[in-house]
Amino acid sequence: MRSQTKIALLYVFIISIAFVSCKSEEKETREIKEVKPNIIIYLTDDLGYGDLGCYGNPIIQTPAIDKFASEGVILTDLHSAGTVCSPSRAGLLTGKNPYRSGFYYLQGYAGTHLRDSETTIAEILKSSGYETAFMGKWHLSRLEKTDKAPEPNPGDQGFDYWFASTHNAYSGPKNFRKFIRNGENVGEVSGWYCDVLTEEATDWLTNIRDKTKPFLLIVSTHEPHAPLSPPEEFSTMYDNATVDSLEQSISYGGVARPEYDISKNKKEYYGTVSQLDKAFENLMATVDKEQLTENTMVIFTSDNGPESPVNLEESQGEWEAPTRDNCFGTPGIYRGMKRFPYEGGHRVPGIVRYPAKIKAGTTSDEMVVSTDFIPTAAYLAQVEMPSGIHFDGINAFPAFIGQKITREKPYLWVYPNHEDTYFRMPHIGMRYNDYTLIGKFPDKTKTLSLMDWMKTSVPETFELYNLSNDPEQKIDLVTAEPEMVESLKTIMIKEWIEIRDEGPNWEKLNK
Repeated sequence: MRSQTKIALLYVFIISIAFVSCKSEEKETREIKEVKPNIIIYLTDDLGYGDLGCYGNPIIQTPAIDKFASEGVILTDLHSAGTVCSPSRAGLLTGKNPYRSGFYYLQGYAGTHLRDSETTIAEILKSSGYETAFMGKWHLSRLEKTDKAPEPNPGDQGFDYWFASTHNAYSGPKNFRKFIRNGENVGEVSGWYCDVLTEEATDWLTNIRDKTKPFLLIVSTHEPHAPLSPPEEFSTMYDNATVDSLEQSISYGGVARPEYDISKNKKEYYGTVSQLDKAFENLMATVDKEQLTENTMVIFTSDNGPESPVNLEESQGEWEAPTRDNCFGTPGIYRGMKRFPYEGGHRVPGIVRYPAKIKAGTTSDEMVVSTDFIPTAAYLAQVEMPSGIHFDGINAFPAFIGQKITREKPYLWVYPNHEDTYFRMPHIGMRYNDYTLIGKFPDKTKTLSLMDWMKTSVPETFELYNLSNDPEQKIDLVTAEPEMVESLKTIMIKEWIEIRDEGPNWEKLNK
């Protein structure tokens, strides 16, 4: 009897240990599941889809970015939210088509700015305990203190720490004079723009942030936006006959180049991209040194397609922009450049590394848009997306790990509504599976302002392309597939009217 009692007690003890062990493992599993990743978005300016070695460029040397790509997933079908700077940045931060926020063109045009009523990725992640920082080109509101009505700055839009400039480095990327840190003028900072950002981001990662919290860090470079003047050690790499010969094979989206010779300038562009590669390498070295690599999702991308030199069609012979003669970025095989709703205007490099979750050396052909970054970040941060907002993005994380994603509605890329664009390009591009429908508004009459024309127009003429067998968008299928055109144009017009009517009319707001 005593022996049976001992056995029973031993059995209870074993069961208790097993129960405690299971509970312990369950708790450990739950804790691992609930670890929130750090998120870094590295946003370049006017970098083309075909400008990196890992995307097939035969000239530009980008060893650091190529290595980074081998450690994560290359997205072959990633798109910026817009086709020019400010709209694209607004879409990335808000998860909405930029036209919904009133970004029909650049910040400042007719009073355009990112209103305080908008909800940003920083605000959403802060609600989940994240610390947030923004470095670099903002281009969404006026940061300088003036007598004009104040516009929201990054601090007002959810960023705990910010070191930024309002817009482009028009005087050149070296020794920039207009950085503002947390609302205070910094003055001239020695060094090139992308290198200064690396130093500031390194200081924040190493010395300033609260290391008990997950973080969001956005680094937004000026490079390779014109004007360009990289250190000679980078530009001289491309001053040789081999580069001269290879450049002859580079495609520029079918957009006309100047008739005069600008070939001597290509070394400035190529050198700037290589300089950018080195700056990115230095930032990733800091991530490694801080032991953040494993649990940090880093997204490397661009704000739109590559810039092109001014041609006669654009300027009508009335103005020049000599700094753009340095622009030798390429969209690869795709049609169109910056500003165009064709693929080359918004299909951009996209590389994502997150060693804890994303398999190294992979590729995804799923279509992803930078408006997807908010719902993707919210999913990883385990926070609900706000209700009552017309988000155009979806959680794209499945694409990062080799799975399919499904969109409930197509995405629209809209032209920049400005005097030098509206007359020379189609106005809307829409993806639907492998098809792209291109729509064009009716001609503008002289009696209508650009804003009123845009606000009352719907596309009337169309082009249709199948990217699966015509990625260069050379074969217009409008007459060959009329049923598809009719089906897709109904969707496009419905989506466009909803987006168009949601955006503010700045001319009326600022009266």
